[in-house]
Amino acid sequence: MRRRQEITGLPSGAGLGFRRDLLAELQAGVPPAIEFFELAPENWIDMGGRFARGLRQFTERYPFVCHGLSLSLGGQAPLDAILLGKIKAFMRQHGMGLYTEHLSYCSDHGHLYDLLPIPATEEAVRHVAARIRQTQDILETHIAIENASYYVAAPISEMGEAEFINAVLEEADCWLHLDVNNVYVNSVNFAFDPVEFLRAMPAERIVYMHTAGHYREAEDLIVDSHGAAVIDPVWQLLDTAYALCGVHPTLLERDYNIPPLAELAAEVGRIAALQGKHHAVERAAA
Repeated sequence: MRRRQEITGLPSGAGLGFRRDLLAELQAGVPPAIEFFELAPENWIDMGGRFARGLRQFTERYPFVCHGLSLSLGGQAPLDAILLGKIKAFMRQHGMGLYTEHLSYCSDHGHLYDLLPIPATEEAVRHVAARIRQTQDILETHIAIENASYYVAAPISEMGEAEFINAVLEEADCWLHLDVNNVYVNSVNFAFDPVEFLRAMPAERIVYMHTAGHYREAEDLIVDSHGAAVIDPVWQLLDTAYALCGVHPTLLERDYNIPPLAELAAEVGRIAALQGKHHAVERAAA
């Protein structure tokens, strides 16, 4: 098995998604709670003009994480090597050290514009892990895969979600991008204990975290919208994740109904405060 390399340029602290909607406010001044940014490369590659110049102003001053949306690691069509080549050049151009993608699929003879669950089978473990290894070979770096939210169970399952994630991580020898809100969303939609799910995650492979708001459509159905403020149960689960899995760079996702920057900065500051609390506990224990 290949030994996982250390990530160079990995950010620390709390971060925010870098969106064009926020560019003017961010250019006026980045709130001190925001220590890094994340972007979807598909939204920025090949972009020119003022937005490209604006991005460069920030990548020269702040760490960035690259979070993919459309690689479709669980899909059947060949990986998009052209896209991966562009991502590799883009990351090098902007000094980005970490690329993450969803453990899901989103294409079948074309993009489906949704993240769909992969059947949790031994065959799927081998299939997805091979595609992750291919991705890592092209990018010449190890990547992190994100546990995805989902709303319909995969039609075939030989193992639970946590077992499947662990098996893929081991077979592919890659990192884990732990999305705490996705854990909470799935725990409500499929009635499992989110804390036990966190306990089942391999803490030694976690390098990055997400938290976000969501939309509750019914008592037993949550949609992972990234369009609202983070709710208290998710904050509590993030607190628990830090206690169980350690403190890792954590991003606030907000993709819709984007409020003023000051409101987002307050949520990022809450992430930073939780991180500070757990760092203090670690120092006291040491």
